[in-house]
Amino acid sequence: MDASRVRLCAHNGCDARATAMLSYNYAGRIAWLDDLDDQPVPPGHDLCAAHADRLGVPLGWEREDRRTPVVRPFPARIAV
Repeated sequence: MDASRVRLCAHNGCDARATAMLSYNYAGRIAWLDDLDDQPVPPGHDLCAAHADRLGVPLGWEREDRRTPVVRPFPARIAV
């Protein structure tokens, strides 16, 4: 994605870069968090990592996080 097409978080007042997409099914009472697609997907909502991580859903709804997990390498062990 080129810099001129950077997508920002849809959360009011947030200007962070979007990394996830929120979509939902009202009838099924479920909300999904997915990796951000190259192109916007209506009616999805782009979210930054912080807002996606803190996303809460209404009572009785299910939140399904389908984003690819971020694997952070462990520091190298020093042989003694």
